[in-house]
Amino acid sequence: MKHNVVTVFGGAGFVGRYVVRALAQQGVRVRVACRRPEEAMRCKPMGDVGQIVPVAANIRNADSVAAAVLGADAVINLVGVLYKRGPQNFDTLHVEGARTVAEAAKAAGVKRLIHLSAIGADEGSESEYACSKALGEKAVNAAFGGATILRPSIVFGPEDDFFNRFAALARLSPALPVIGPNTKFQPVYVGDVASAVSACLADEGTAGRCYELGGPAVHTFNELMEIMLAEIGRDRFLVPAPFWAASAKAFFLEHLRVPFFLPKPMLTRDQVRQLKQDNVVADEALGLKDLALTGTSLNAVLPTYLHRYRRTKDKDRTVQAA
Repeated sequence: MKHNVVTVFGGAGFVGRYVVRALAQQGVRVRVACRRPEEAMRCKPMGDVGQIVPVAANIRNADSVAAAVLGADAVINLVGVLYKRGPQNFDTLHVEGARTVAEAAKAAGVKRLIHLSAIGADEGSESEYACSKALGEKAVNAAFGGATILRPSIVFGPEDDFFNRFAALARLSPALPVIGPNTKFQPVYVGDVASAVSACLADEGTAGRCYELGGPAVHTFNELMEIMLAEIGRDRFLVPAPFWAASAKAFFLEHLRVPFFLPKPMLTRDQVRQLKQDNVVADEALGLKDLALTGTSLNAVLPTYLHRYRRTKDKDRTVQAA
């Protein structure tokens, strides 16, 4: 089905920018809905003049959400947070915000709704994040029959907050703490997530279904750190950190995070709880292959952005070799 106007909540974020670009390439008119529309200005060059329009909308405000979806053929909700900060918390965004978007889409007669959740979403989880993601899915399905749910594993790409964070830390520290070294992940490239959104939007048969998005390989946390270190050419000690010790450290890191000290916490207790569970596509789940997509490997993408964490002499050598 051809969708002429698509509203993307969270379109100025990491995943959102790739989704907006993918939609623009299909000739779709895109409304990039976010709290600070000036942040969406970077998306405008991704399309033709007037094709991408920033819109002020806060999913905690029902009126602004209703205005953003009015006249849209499809709605995509990518809003999510990895840690709580004031009113921007798991419940207000992942649950109530998701419900607000779904209800507004239904009331406006929107044909399709795609909601980004996460692998590991589980109402019974001890992690607030995972629990809120599950409750958000339930709220969306109750408000909008036929919504498509996408659950990615760790999303990687040039602006990610995973490999970039540990690579930056590796430049400064002789050792890296590894919490849950044997916990398994299935990293998925951000471009593949965007392609999955586009594929679902183009295929009405994906309505009402849930897809778990993972890359072509499963790695333990320890293996991911080894891959990252090899890519930046640095030898560092990988020190397994017991969950109880990591949780204690996270407690202090959470309280150190004040506006003039750190913009976001290095680690939270809820993230420690998440690391107790594997984050991989379930055997019986629909995935990228069911959308006729092939996952992109880490080796194909990491060199394109982790090279900046190499020593200067190694960067020069890489440039000369190229």
